[in-house]
Amino acid sequence: MHRPTTGLLTAALIAALSACTATPIAAEDDSHYDLLIRNGAVYDGSGAPPQRVDVAVRGDRIAALLPAGSEATAGRVLDARGRAVSPGFINTLSWATESLIEDGRGLSDTKQGVTLEIFGEGWSMGPVNAAMKADALRQQGDIRYDIPWTTLGGYLEFLEQRGVTPNVASFIGATTVRIHALGEDDVTPTAEQLAGMQDLVREAMREGALGVGSSLIYPPATFASTDELIALASAAAESGGGYVSHIRSEADRFLEALDETIAIARATGQRAGVYHLKAAGQQNWPKMAQAIARIEAARAEGLQVSADMYAYPAGATGLTASLPPWVQAGGHDAMVARLRDPAIRARVLAEMRDPAVDWENLRLLAGSDDRLLLIDFRNEALKPLAGRTLADVARERGASAEDTLIDLVLEDDSRVGAAYFLMSEENVELGLKQPWVTLGSDAASSAAEGVFLRSSAHPRGYGNFARFLGHYVRDRGLMPLEEGIRRLTGLPARYWKLRDRGCLQPGCHADIVVFDPATITDHATFDRPQQYASGVHDVFVNGVQVLRDGEHTGATPGRVVRGPGWTGQGADAAID
Repeated sequence: MHRPTTGLLTAALIAALSACTATPIAAEDDSHYDLLIRNGAVYDGSGAPPQRVDVAVRGDRIAALLPAGSEATAGRVLDARGRAVSPGFINTLSWATESLIEDGRGLSDTKQGVTLEIFGEGWSMGPVNAAMKADALRQQGDIRYDIPWTTLGGYLEFLEQRGVTPNVASFIGATTVRIHALGEDDVTPTAEQLAGMQDLVREAMREGALGVGSSLIYPPATFASTDELIALASAAAESGGGYVSHIRSEADRFLEALDETIAIARATGQRAGVYHLKAAGQQNWPKMAQAIARIEAARAEGLQVSADMYAYPAGATGLTASLPPWVQAGGHDAMVARLRDPAIRARVLAEMRDPAVDWENLRLLAGSDDRLLLIDFRNEALKPLAGRTLADVARERGASAEDTLIDLVLEDDSRVGAAYFLMSEENVELGLKQPWVTLGSDAASSAAEGVFLRSSAHPRGYGNFARFLGHYVRDRGLMPLEEGIRRLTGLPARYWKLRDRGCLQPGCHADIVVFDPATITDHATFDRPQQYASGVHDVFVNGVQVLRDGEHTGATPGRVVRGPGWTGQGADAAID
């Protein structure tokens, strides 16, 4: 494990780096470069030990890795001062879809070294029809924006043209496809409708989608059958796209839900992933090891199955995740109308209190209403409740927790953002140790200023990647630093076929992070979540410096990163 005791490399480590068997490097020539990064411990993203080389950049690409102390010249020379130099980090589950419209800097992630945000957990920002646009505009919260695009590719290009710091990519959301074709009711598509849904997937793949993403505990995705998901994933697989899922259950039916994802991988012959792998609820914690064993068995069979995680024991979603799916059929307005009917509300309350229901009640899985933290409201009158627990608010109102939850949803006219403490720390570590696990924040990339301060947040939006490298890699010693970097760079890039990303070799895009392994630290907590991480000093995106000495430069060089259907890259690439 690489655990330097200071921010600079010790003389012994420098000597060791010099003696390493390095990845072949480009021969030094007389060329002049735009940028040289000297005196760093260079990690190429493959999991190999660090090299003692100079990184030369020309334009938006790595031009060469030169012998340390080379006589090459450059328009700018950055002295890394013994810090780690690595490919930019990839956020495999990002919800920066709206936050980047509000503030393209993506500060909370940029300050952690993230240079690529991947969207598409069930919902994607396209394709959208007129009804979907109207509904999206009606449900916007603190961040308000027009929707001039109709396709997923159009949205991604909108971000690039608007100007964003990170690169952006997306899966097409299976939920979005379903709403586009069927609306939000509990219906089964006809053969003709399913064919049309497949065509929407194919169109998104041609526009650069990475594959299909699903989120199966949330209506209307809940209503999709396995056959429907296989049909959509197969359409993406035609051009090399994968499938990734927030599976149907992370609790009582966790293993059965995982089997469904493995079955989809088997049916399509393509990559499949599990979003934020977890065993939710104390009674289900022993299932984490069993789930890992099932994934290992699938991989041994030759299937390409992986997962991502965030480095926290609490998840975040809406209070509506504690309501039965049937009451949410038809969309938000239909749900609100039902909840205002006394007879229906009584039925909902009875189900919310019944641990034997056949749907996933996250509130009961948390074990206590003190373990359910309110985060995000639209209603100005309710915003002071952010940061308080459901138990606290229920006591203040003199009402049951179930009634308070329903009332908050109705009063806010939204799902109400909330954090649920569901997982054990032991299982977080067990999952992070697996060599096929990548990291996703499952959060926006925000700023601790302006409109973002009108709501609270989950600390993962400000600290996920720094926490992984600082707490789990350095302090807990779960893996060597080079392996931790591979999980954030080379592994997700190769797995999801992101050409020339996640690597630090000649020809790779110049997405580069310079950070101090000894001091990288997350500061965001559940009490004070909007605190930036520290320890990342310099960040480059496509060769442009976006973070200098820990401060944003104002640059927005982010680009759309497109998947295999757009590039024509249909052949499988090897995965780790």
